[in-house]
Amino acid sequence: MSLPKSPETDMLFQAVLSLKDEKECYAFFEDICTMKEIRDLSQRLQVALLLSKGIIFTEISAKTGASSATISRVNRSLNYGPGGYDIVIKRLLDNSGDIVDISGDNPG
Repeated sequence: MSLPKSPETDMLFQAVLSLKDEKECYAFFEDICTMKEIRDLSQRLQVALLLSKGIIFTEISAKTGASSATISRVNRSLNYGPGGYDIVIKRLLDNSGDIVDISGDNPG
């Protein structure tokens, strides 16, 4: 099942794409989501990162507090979904498997 396309969803995604930095993301997501929704989204991304590194379900649950249902859902999305997690994971991880600072705030 794929996300139905709609003008409202398009506007939401355009709004997210318009955010310039982490500070703006925090402000927007705090306005638009509950704290639980933000924690849930963050947890799913963490689960996806750990699954992509080959970490087993029980260890992921212990590290993240995610339920087996959440881990299974994320795993299903990784294996059979449209590839959104894969896009983000490739951009967040460098070749060593460490998270890359993509914020542009890190002088180097």
